[in-house]
Amino acid sequence: MSDLHYDVTGSGPVLLVLPGGAGHPMGLGPLTERLAPHFTVVTYDPLGLAHGHLGGPVADQTVRGWSEGAHRVLAEVAAEDERAYVFGTSSGGITALDLLARHPDRLRHVIAHEPPCVTLLPDGERLRAELIEQLDGGHRVSGGPTPFSIFLAHVLPSFTTYRPPGGLPRLTLAAGLDSRGQLLHRTAEFTAEYTGAAFAEFPGGHLGTLEHAAVFADRLTETLLAAG
Repeated sequence: MSDLHYDVTGSGPVLLVLPGGAGHPMGLGPLTERLAPHFTVVTYDPLGLAHGHLGGPVADQTVRGWSEGAHRVLAEVAAEDERAYVFGTSSGGITALDLLARHPDRLRHVIAHEPPCVTLLPDGERLRAELIEQLDGGHRVSGGPTPFSIFLAHVLPSFTTYRPPGGLPRLTLAAGLDSRGQLLHRTAEFTAEYTGAAFAEFPGGHLGTLEHAAVFADRLTETLLAAG
C-alpha cells in the first residue's frame, strides 16, 4: 500500500495541486471543483493531515522531501510519458519550484503562487526573521497540534531558506492583486526575475485560493492552458 496521501477529481490533463501551510488541503474543495471540468486534479497532502494523521507526531519538514513525494504522486497518477501541470501556493509554491528544478521533464508548466522564499531578496535574512516573528507572534496556538502550529514549527523555518536555481523552464510566478505592496508579492516578482520566469497577478491575496476560489480557478485555468 502506498504511503502517499492525495485525492483525485475531474478529467483531462493532470494538474497537481500543492497546498500551502503544512500541506493541509482543507478548504480547497471549491477550487478543485471549479478546475475539475478542465483537469484531472490531484491534490497532494504531504503529511496526511486530511487523511487521519493530524494527531500524530510531526518531524521537521524539508523542501526536497515534499517535492520528491510530489514526484512519486505523479508516478502513480500519470502515464510515464505524460507531463503534468503543477500549481503550488505558499509553501506548496516552494515545493513546486523544487519539483521543477529536480524533474523538469515530467512537467508541462508550473505556477508558483506567492512562495515565501524570501532569502532570495537582497535583505532576505532580515525579512525572513521578521516574517517568522510576525506569524509566530500573531498566531499563538494552544492545545494539541493544528495545521498552523505544525506549519510554524516544522515547515516555515526551513522552507523560507529555499533558493531556487536560475533559468527554470515553463514557469510562472504569481502573486495576488490584493498583495501589492506586501512582502510576498515583492518576493514573487523578484523570484520571477531571478529564475527568468513569467509573472502574473491572480485574484485576492495570499489566500486567494480560499477566499476567491471560482475566479482564482478560472485565472489558473486560463494561465495554464495558454502556457501549455
